[in-house]
Amino acid sequence: MTTVVSDTGVGPLLRGWRERRRLSQLELALRADSSARHISFVETGRSRPSEEMILKLAEHLEVPVRERNALLLAAGYAPRYTESPLDAPRLETLREGIERLLEGYDPYPALVVDGSYTVVAANRGIGLLLDGLPEHLVAQPANAMRITLHPEGLAPRIRNLREWRGHLLAQMERQIALARSEPLRALYEEVAAYPLPEGAGDADDRPDPEPYPYFALPLRIEHDGRVLSFVSSISTFNTPMDVTVAELAIETFLPADPATVAYLRSLSG
Repeated sequence: MTTVVSDTGVGPLLRGWRERRRLSQLELALRADSSARHISFVETGRSRPSEEMILKLAEHLEVPVRERNALLLAAGYAPRYTESPLDAPRLETLREGIERLLEGYDPYPALVVDGSYTVVAANRGIGLLLDGLPEHLVAQPANAMRITLHPEGLAPRIRNLREWRGHLLAQMERQIALARSEPLRALYEEVAAYPLPEGAGDADDRPDPEPYPYFALPLRIEHDGRVLSFVSSISTFNTPMDVTVAELAIETFLPADPATVAYLRSLSG
């Protein structure tokens, strides 16, 4: 993923983010302790905003960290946020923390992905679900969306594929609306075009006489002759100061029924 710098200047870029967030100039001014007149001058290029003002407006507009660097560059300032490789020495503590978190979540599945859904870390619970998938899908750098939706991936095993696929595609659409990422858009177009496996999701024949009262859409997936049920939760880092860290997401899968809990615990001994 790369930072895109527009040659139209910082004003139109800020206006674009404001319109994307559906805020008036007055609403943004009130949030940023400024005036609608000053916001107007900034957007039209009549006033050059300070570095601090750009960052303040970006904060209130919820501009992704990568794009905040683009705003600063468009205004003639140096980028504020670094973009460190995940294996950089300065991120060693972060890597160790992620590894401990993933290990502590076993035997339940958990993984970490970057802004393009490339898997950067995963625990044994994820490995359990991926057992038997073809090498071209799980070889590094593996992509979580391809693994899940590819007809040779997890898709044929997912009992409620149509619902889960719709959930994942809607999630990607929201991300594309929030950040100008061509790689993410290309990935979306690729996985959205994957054909559905024959009969996928036509009959989610739950054997339970009474459905469990799910509090979120479950992922219902076959494994070794059983149907396991999970609900997922995604966590990101608060107030990140590095582009790489800002784009990391930790996804954990919580067992959604007693049978799944019992099965996973039996595997862990």
